[in-house]
Amino acid sequence: MPKALKLTFTLVGAAVLGMAALADSLPPDATYRPLPTLPLGQVRANDEAEKPLVAQRQQTLLQQRYDLSDRPIPDVMMSGLRKPVQGGVRVKLPAGVTWDSLADMSPDEIRQRGLLPAGFRPLPHVKQATGGQVFPNNEIDEIGRQEQRNLRRFDVDFDFPDRFTPEFPPPIFLTSHPELGDVSHGQLLTIKNYYQLMVGLITPVQMEGLRLLLTPFPQEEFNQTEDRKSADQSLGVTCLDCHANFHTNAAFHLTPDVRPQAARFRLDTVSLRGLFNQQLHGSKRSLRSVEDFTQFEQRTAYFNGDHVSAQRKGVHLPDRFDQVPMMAQMQNMIDFPPAPKLDPTGHLDPTKATAQELAGEQVFLGKGHCAQCHVPQTSFLDNNMHDLKLERFYDIGQTENGLVMLPDGPIKTFTLRGIKDSPPYMHDGRLLTLADTVEFFNLVLGLKLTQDEKDALVAYMLTL
Repeated sequence: MPKALKLTFTLVGAAVLGMAALADSLPPDATYRPLPTLPLGQVRANDEAEKPLVAQRQQTLLQQRYDLSDRPIPDVMMSGLRKPVQGGVRVKLPAGVTWDSLADMSPDEIRQRGLLPAGFRPLPHVKQATGGQVFPNNEIDEIGRQEQRNLRRFDVDFDFPDRFTPEFPPPIFLTSHPELGDVSHGQLLTIKNYYQLMVGLITPVQMEGLRLLLTPFPQEEFNQTEDRKSADQSLGVTCLDCHANFHTNAAFHLTPDVRPQAARFRLDTVSLRGLFNQQLHGSKRSLRSVEDFTQFEQRTAYFNGDHVSAQRKGVHLPDRFDQVPMMAQMQNMIDFPPAPKLDPTGHLDPTKATAQELAGEQVFLGKGHCAQCHVPQTSFLDNNMHDLKLERFYDIGQTENGLVMLPDGPIKTFTLRGIKDSPPYMHDGRLLTLADTVEFFNLVLGLKLTQDEKDALVAYMLTL
């Protein structure tokens, strides 16, 4: 590691230690999470006293980066028809520049003048020094109501306003029953209701897989040990606590695949819709089957990639030849929401689409270079990983709320099918709207799109 970067990590480590107030600090070069040095009661008291400051610090960052006002797109709803889609560019520009003037600058000029919009930079965890899974309030409340299981942490809360998260609970579409549409009946699948909701619709193998996906197992912050972050001893979390109804509720944690702690990037929960067409799993890990992903998640998403901590806290190790295939088969039955304007090849039907949507498709296939990675014929993905090299636009080693800004490196291509249902966007949720993503890629890829082309591209993506 270069000396300058070592110094950055040392300084960040000192800042992180100061913020964490002895509660559960990690040295900046830790590979393994150390055991707590204080009793749980003292850790909890420290964390609860610190919690308002932690929340305020994150809200200050979000307010500086984004316009968080409620500005839905007229007459555009998510697939369950219960929540409007937020519109407009929400990333704030630096003073004295416009999106067009910024797009005319070279990456070097933007970096040297410090003009990359803050909302385009990596997004920190609410509490980077600790990390871990953080659930939105609607998930916490519903699981508490149905299961009397508490997903609320005593040290941090979810940070984004609800308007920038997926509708809750999201609809469920089965590949085996497209004629039924949403089979959730507006309910959140839990261990309490899954059988009555799904009996007669799925096979015995799938039903057992669903049971396992809804069974709580110990997780780093929710378990029985003295270094948990739940007030009471916890049974743990389930796969579908984050992937609500096989979609996403915008729960987040830190990538398990990077160290040290200060460099681990925030990881937004990805939808499991259309998993049957995906051959690459995990933003960084490049796991090549849903079976591998299902098994490995018990050591990664659940325990920050730390098998030592997993063993101590009671890791669930699903049987590879029995349980894992059942869990995988259930995940592979989840379809995308209907897209009535698309034909069987993934292209717009000109008899159903508007002129603006058709114009957006042409930008998507041509000038925008979108289809090079998001291939329409293969569920708008290419099953590859790509490095956007965003660090061309900013100085690496900067810190925000404890996160060291380092290159993202290669990240897998995410599907765009049903994309209006999945805010916030990018692997860490740094972009709040589809208009934000268009401005991001217009800058990063040097596309020089006109405003009409940008608006048409957003209109097109809303049809997917």
